[in-house]
Amino acid sequence: MRRERVVAAMSGGVDSAVAAARCVAAGHEVIGISLRLLRGTEGHCCSLDDFHDARAVADRLGVPHYVFDMTEPFERHVIRPFVAEYLAGRTPNPCARCNEHVKFGLLWQRARELGASRLATGHYARIGVDPATGAPSLRTARDLAKDQTYFLFMLGRGQLERTLFPVGELTKVEVRAEAAALGLPVAGKAESMEVCFVADGDTAGFVERHAPPAALREGAIVDDAGRELGRHGGVHRFTVGQRRGLGLGGGARRYVTGLDAATGTVRVAAGEGPGARGLVARGVSWAAGVPLAAGASLAVRIRHRHPPLPARLTAVRGDEVQVDFTDRGSVVTPGQAAVFYQGDFVLGGGWIESAVGGTA
Repeated sequence: MRRERVVAAMSGGVDSAVAAARCVAAGHEVIGISLRLLRGTEGHCCSLDDFHDARAVADRLGVPHYVFDMTEPFERHVIRPFVAEYLAGRTPNPCARCNEHVKFGLLWQRARELGASRLATGHYARIGVDPATGAPSLRTARDLAKDQTYFLFMLGRGQLERTLFPVGELTKVEVRAEAAALGLPVAGKAESMEVCFVADGDTAGFVERHAPPAALREGAIVDDAGRELGRHGGVHRFTVGQRRGLGLGGGARRYVTGLDAATGTVRVAAGEGPGARGLVARGVSWAAGVPLAAGASLAVRIRHRHPPLPARLTAVRGDEVQVDFTDRGSVVTPGQAAVFYQGDFVLGGGWIESAVGGTA
């Protein structure tokens, strides 16, 4: 492998630390960069401790380390849409938005300004070769329990050509073992599983602190016959398919079937709910640059860690598609990503607009 100048995104965690170390071991000229994404102390990423950990790793590896302030673009591209989606009765996917606009958008611009030809991250994903075209293609990680391709579906061939995923062939256990063997100070550091900017998992509280007061409205919880069963503090406190925390007390088990932000209505139904027959997704991008033809078979993942569901592409209308599952699926939540796979290759993905033939 020829020597290149590589910018390594360093979050202060063990995955990005090992990714940077592997780039150094490969003989590249590595520059470590951490991103300040949040103002104040809200959330649990980008803390001073994280920056200190990233700097300590960089010092151990003998590479320079810089911190760039991206609080304004993170607010614009991630936090504001996150709040707006919840207020609109949808359930957003901020990690995918951050990857698209910040980590593989603005961070790459900074990398290029530093003369780098590659950007390396600690994501669990791999870059393979499309057997039909010979072009780079996104593949699932070897450790499927840690696979993060669901959040990277928007990466095109041009971006993949300049990206490195050094830990994509490793398991999490192997990453920690490698960090320990290298004496990296973050080898045993715990990882966070929540949205990085929401402290203590209180999504509703976060939305309420960041939303215009006029956008917060109480409303009714109604059954499928329109009968009011209770009141609520805002549709942002619910997600389609939700079964717990409905505030309706005991009695029949219910789940959320729909959210009407315009009227503030939360619709629920009794029972477990039938699985959706399929979904409609918008803003779809395809790895090959052109859409698959209607009738193509694929697998679709409807949220992170949900197993891909066998499906068929039944309609393609510009950047909107309809996918029908081979069998009825699970919860289909508007606002989440629908990511399409063929084997371990990512074909593309988009944003779920609605379920077809059911909600959960």
